Amino acid sequence: MKLIENASAEKLRGGFYTPEPIASFILKWGINGSSDYDVLEPSCGDGVFLEQLKENNHKFKSVTAIEFDEIEAEKSDKIKLKNKNVINTDFHLYCNETTERFDLVVGNPPYIRYQYFDKEQQAEADKIFKKANLKYSKLTNAWVSFVVGSSLLLKEKGKIGFVIPAELLQVSYAQQLREFLAHFYNKINIISFEKLVFPDIQQEVVLLLCERNRSGSHLIEHLELRDASDLATLDVKRLKSPSKKIDFKSNKWTYYFLEQEEIDFLENIAEKRKIPTIGNYANVEVGITTGANNYFTVPYSTVAFYQLEEFAKPMVGRSVQVNSIVFTKKDWFKNQQTEAKANLLVFPPKEKLNGHAGVQDYIQYGESIGINKGYKTGIRDDWFVIPSIKLSDALFIRRNNLFPRLILNEANAYTTDTMHRVFVKETTNKNAFIASFYNSLSLAFSEIVGRSYGGGVLELMPSEAEQILLPYQSQNDELLEVIDKMMREKKSIDEILKITNKQILKDGYGFTDKEIKLADSIWKKLSARRLNRGK
Repeated sequence: MKLIENASAEKLRGGFYTPEPIASFILKWGINGSSDYDVLEPSCGDGVFLEQLKENNHKFKSVTAIEFDEIEAEKSDKIKLKNKNVINTDFHLYCNETTERFDLVVGNPPYIRYQYFDKEQQAEADKIFKKANLKYSKLTNAWVSFVVGSSLLLKEKGKIGFVIPAELLQVSYAQQLREFLAHFYNKINIISFEKLVFPDIQQEVVLLLCERNRSGSHLIEHLELRDASDLATLDVKRLKSPSKKIDFKSNKWTYYFLEQEEIDFLENIAEKRKIPTIGNYANVEVGITTGANNYFTVPYSTVAFYQLEEFAKPMVGRSVQVNSIVFTKKDWFKNQQTEAKANLLVFPPKEKLNGHAGVQDYIQYGESIGINKGYKTGIRDDWFVIPSIKLSDALFIRRNNLFPRLILNEANAYTTDTMHRVFVKETTNKNAFIASFYNSLSLAFSEIVGRSYGGGVLELMPSEAEQILLPYQSQNDELLEVIDKMMREKKSIDEILKITNKQILKDGYGFTDKEIKLADSIWKKLSARRLNRGK
């Protein structure tokens, strides 16, 4: 692996070693009483899977282990197993050159970003993707190419068992992998854990267990355990017959945390009730990219010190600065008084500064601390001129805790890339648009289309926010004041939903009480699962 300056050894190697209970279970599931399997481990590290083959006395025909790191490969080679071959090379290269095919591929592939690959590795990974008719991009992580490459090395019938990031289920760069797996395999089991397997890196992982058997069916199942120790008592027979049909149209696999009744409801409700999406009523864009938020977003004391009043625009950059669903001028003024960073500095090009002493001093200060040499600022004609300064009708918080928030921008405040800008279409009632979002169905779809992280945060990108179902009705505008008041009084979201679900879902779109209850339970189940990871 090409060494990159300032990257940790773990980052470069992608090496976070598999706990023994996980390696043991994957092998138990994969071999399942067979004795003549050809087994491959594409990234064997110091040999935890090989050790578990030995300790559990598994019978097999041969085992091939690939490891790029020479020292780790030597450790694996010392493990005494019959018919074992440890090869010190890059898996991508091996995958493209070998003619061997395997019954079972197991492992914990490295989590390495594209930029840490050297050009040869990038080229070899690209070859793997082309063989699978997939597109390789700079967003692709190494674990994706390991999963694809390993799949291509299977015999007509075979299995893969991998420890991979839970990103598989939700991130956009893994979408084509999800589609590939859904078509390539007949059975897919996903095992997730309530507690983090790798707490040191806050990386949520899942076990991906796939079987190709040429049956023609494509089934999937999700199972959640408390932690890796629960695998010791999990009967592999439970994984024999996944029951949920894979939806090839589904962008994300978060669906499969749900029961079949809940999945069917989510798949059919939009068409059944003719429910539009946020994208039907608004365009969502990232917030302003300043290139240096700490420099361009400032408290009033900085504005006053440098006499920058004519260049300071109202702004809101953090969710804690907005305590409801309407951000008013009064709210902005309160932030201003508390020394929050409530001002965005918008400077004109150099020739239009007219020798303003305060601006000159502030620009000089910025250059003294290297702001002008930043990744974004360094490519501008005038580094201190921020592009794409647009005011939006509404704001959508990018990273959310208890529930996502869509906010009316009554204060005409600018926002940075910590929030998204929402531009409501002219024919849409803005108040109704905002109020219509606060219902259990929209909150459930936010969990489906967004992605969660180990700390319990829900993140939605602009294209994902636009996919959220929005049961909009112009008469919902009367709810805005009600919701705003309740939020300011710190009423719980459950109390608010009791009111909004009735008007928005039941009265507006004809939902039955059972459908409302189902939507609410789906949202609670998915959000609780996410929030548990933050504990």
